Amino acid sequence: MNETFPKATILNVSNMIDYSDGGIISKQVLKNDVGNITLFSFDKGQGLSEHTASFDAVVQILEGEAEIIIDKKPLLLKTGESVIMPANISHALNAVSRFKMLLTMIKG
Repeated sequence: MNETFPKATILNVSNMIDYSDGGIISKQVLKNDVGNITLFSFDKGQGLSEHTASFDAVVQILEGEAEIIIDKKPLLLKTGESVIMPANISHALNAVSRFKMLLTMIKG
């Protein structure tokens, strides 16, 4: 069962998730009626295939490099960079190197 992270405490989210050789890990940070925040780690070469979401999402790269493809346009994001993925537009991602990201999804 996925439990959310403790509230009213200092979190270093990058240190709260490890890598899995050849895999992807996700941890729910916060979830409520208007959206959710999820922490992910991807091993090099892993990714998510093209899909859409019915709400806007912000990806923050905490560590490493990822190629995020939004509406067929590839973007290379590195540690400390972010991108807003618009609702109902196709997107996908690939791990250029091992990377960790924080995904914030907000329902409209």
